[in-house]
Amino acid sequence: MTDPEAPGGMLVVPGGGQAPRAGPGRYGGGQPPCAGGPRGTSPRVNAAGSVSRVTRISGHGGTHAVAVAQRYGVTAMFTLSGGHVFPLYDGAVKADPPVRLVDVRHEQTAVFAAEATARLTRTPGLAVVTAGPGVTNSVSAVTTAWFNGAPLVLLGGRAPDYLWGRGALQEMDHVPLLAPVTKRAWTEHDKDRVASSVDEAFRIALTPHRGPVFCDFPLETIYDQAEADLPRAGVSPTAPAPPDPADVSRIAALLGAARRPVLVLGSDVWLGGADEAAREFAEALRQPVITNGQARGILPGGHELLVSRARSLAFAEADLVIVAGVPLDFRLRYGSFGPKDTPARVVHVADTPGGIAAHCPLAASAAGDLAAFFSSLADEARPAADADWLARLQAAASAAVAADAALLASDASPVHPMRVYGELLKVLDDDAVVIGDGGDFVSFAGRLVEPARPGRWLDPGPFGCLGTGLGYAMAARLAYPASQVVLLLGDGAAGLSLMDADTLARHNLPVVIVCGNNGAWGLEKQPMQAVYGYDVAADLRPGTRYDEVVRALGGAGEMVTAPSQIAPALQRALASGVPYLVNVVTDVSAMYPRSTTGV
Repeated sequence: MTDPEAPGGMLVVPGGGQAPRAGPGRYGGGQPPCAGGPRGTSPRVNAAGSVSRVTRISGHGGTHAVAVAQRYGVTAMFTLSGGHVFPLYDGAVKADPPVRLVDVRHEQTAVFAAEATARLTRTPGLAVVTAGPGVTNSVSAVTTAWFNGAPLVLLGGRAPDYLWGRGALQEMDHVPLLAPVTKRAWTEHDKDRVASSVDEAFRIALTPHRGPVFCDFPLETIYDQAEADLPRAGVSPTAPAPPDPADVSRIAALLGAARRPVLVLGSDVWLGGADEAAREFAEALRQPVITNGQARGILPGGHELLVSRARSLAFAEADLVIVAGVPLDFRLRYGSFGPKDTPARVVHVADTPGGIAAHCPLAASAAGDLAAFFSSLADEARPAADADWLARLQAAASAAVAADAALLASDASPVHPMRVYGELLKVLDDDAVVIGDGGDFVSFAGRLVEPARPGRWLDPGPFGCLGTGLGYAMAARLAYPASQVVLLLGDGAAGLSLMDADTLARHNLPVVIVCGNNGAWGLEKQPMQAVYGYDVAADLRPGTRYDEVVRALGGAGEMVTAPSQIAPALQRALASGVPYLVNVVTDVSAMYPRSTTGV
């Protein structure tokens, strides 16, 4: 297959072509092996053009990998070009139907886009990166998906086996780097097993508890021609079993004895397809609900049982807190609720036993299919909460909303961040996808933006990695081509991802970007002042023209410096049909009031 002594320093590849030996590449001049690579044959299709009946496939490894990915509903491949993975592009282009290639400006954006695809559509996302720096650049994004339980598959290139240990271009063993932040990471060396390995990657990613999976392929493995049986179509990942009935009964008894219960719903309720069951449970049993992450919207904004704006009162006075589909981490007081002298009983519910908290005392727990849990609990529980408990929480939530009114309409100059949201909330459609990528500016969004539908809110999640926004936005536009997609971007976060506005423009993916530009790292500036009485390394240049950056990259935008300019700018952005950045200069002293830093 390969001939290290081929004339001219060329790598002989199947199909009669030759490619230059691995040498300096995108990160150091020259090119990795690519020219004259094998052309895989398209998979056999049925009369309707579907790959669902394919049982045998021939071609290079990229053809095999793409055919398997399509069986899991993959329609887009997010990537940044690299010669080690050219066969995967060839497979995407020649598939029937083709897989859309979205090439980005930084590998982390590709993985963020795949993660967002998984979180928005509840189907797996696919990212492809080249060897060496292509993989290492993706690590923070993979870790974000790990913390968010997002089912994505990352396929990587790898230096050829026949040159291993001799210093080939971008020669690195990626697996130890990715293993701690993936469900599984491995290298597939056998060209005949590319299809089965990719199938295994998708099955593992989708099996609860969901998460990212990494597999890389040495150059000759992915370039070589092979024949293989495709894994049987329609095979579902292992579904979680229903929770133990005894656990459900124990929780039902606790709910029956509670006078001040609260139900907390997290992202796994959405990702696990339990959103309808959770809403039906809450409505049937009249449970006050606080939503977290992608559970936002399971009870739409304004729902009588949604008391997220009263969470401080709820967590301080509850005698029972049932937390489903989210870890008991810093976002939820590490599982400590209720009065100090009489702490609340805590119930934790997760999709797998490994997700149950072990760091705090639990009154009960349940693991398994979350939809089955809510259905079973609804059948068995007979709540007996105090008659005025829900009313008190509703009153507190209403009072919090009313207290925001003045700042939402503030005419202060510089612009108060709340005024930005006061105008944005007026123009958001019920099916809008809202994305937060930032610290201080996006903290206001978390308080004020209450989606009308589940699965339409995206933020970086508990890992807190900035730079997610542009990747999330492109995935949202592809997933919901007819909906508003609004990215709320801090000016600090802009520095980590804004170059990918070029990707939005090149791929005709219109997105409204609202940048809260206060010229500072707000999440750090105020806390450092509180600790030391001064701050350093927390200031950015005031009034930076991020809108001109987007214009230069093929989009459009404008700067806003007065409250009266916000609404017209948002209307122009929504009507533009291009990536459009509304750059709002906000008051650096108007920082979000917070009681925790997450440490």
